[in-house]
Amino acid sequence: MESIKKCDVGGKKVIVRVDFNVPIEDGKIVDDTRIISSLKTINYLLENGAKIILLSHLGRVKSKEDKEKYSLEIVAKHLSSLVNAPVYFVPQTRGDILEKTVENLEDREIVLVENTRFEDYPKSLESSCDETLSKYWASLGDIYVFDAFATAHRCHASTYGISKYLKSYAGFLVENEVNMLKKAIYQRKTMILGGSKVEDKIGVIDNLINTCDKILLGGAMCFTFLKAKGYSIGKNAIAEDKIEYAKSLLETQSSKIILPIDFISENGVIELENITDNDILMDIGPKTIERYKEVIFESNLVLWNGPLGKYEDDKYENGTKSLMKYIYNQSIVTILAGGDIVACSKKFKINFKFISTGGGATLEYLEGKRFKTLDRLNG
Repeated sequence: MESIKKCDVGGKKVIVRVDFNVPIEDGKIVDDTRIISSLKTINYLLENGAKIILLSHLGRVKSKEDKEKYSLEIVAKHLSSLVNAPVYFVPQTRGDILEKTVENLEDREIVLVENTRFEDYPKSLESSCDETLSKYWASLGDIYVFDAFATAHRCHASTYGISKYLKSYAGFLVENEVNMLKKAIYQRKTMILGGSKVEDKIGVIDNLINTCDKILLGGAMCFTFLKAKGYSIGKNAIAEDKIEYAKSLLETQSSKIILPIDFISENGVIELENITDNDILMDIGPKTIERYKEVIFESNLVLWNGPLGKYEDDKYENGTKSLMKYIYNQSIVTILAGGDIVACSKKFKINFKFISTGGGATLEYLEGKRFKTLDRLNG
């Protein structure tokens, strides 16, 4: 994977696929993290005299109403407040206005093209990596830079298609994500897994088990493992079709898998052996927190995916919050992977250095999957 630093961008028209898929409520951007994350690449290109053409999607576009709802115009206005350069917005994905705007770009100027997924209605041209659309977008520039890791697992026209026709490089966000996740895959570590779905974690567990010293389980997914060991898990749901997988893993990796020994229920703290069929378990309990801290204390690296309780409710945030604060205060290198655990760090205002922006792409990368989009970034 070649970095944009390997290329002379001065005076060149550089197409950058960014991820500006930001949450918008009542006409306002409520979280601009993804825009901020793109600034290192954008500012580097500005400083080195490039003409910048930005492509991004926003939401899913399946109807005319979606086109009215998901315009990137508001993002262009916000971006212009963050960079020291003119930012032009083109309210179309192709056509004369776009072509003339690009043709008239001066060095150190930016154009943001309308939502690439507008091409998905009515014919899914973006998502199907339509050849004609890919060639058209590629014709607008001299160089392609991919800097939207969250879309790396998708072969769309704006992510993969353009790279077939232009020299293609990785932006700084993508470089950082890949380097960070390679560390998570290959280095010895403690892995914390929470969240609700066992099926979402199986690929990650299977791919990383050999480089994990311990795997600490929590969240709703741990109930399937506890059930596999014969414990009552109250009224909490389990993945019946994953019981055999959980049994097998617990038998072959019993020294690595660590399960909660107490919980916070709707009626207070309850120990594992005392759970009744009427209990609803909402968070890991105080003894589990202390046990997990002892394991984490011995760790040089922590990879964390998924919260350990119903963190959205302040009554059940303590398990996730306490461990997160402990890890941060111990200065243990930690990689947060997945949208929910990143949301926890934001809620608790704990600013870890390594936070993956990838969501589903991050999980697939941790499962060991290869991404064609990244393979194209070879200059």
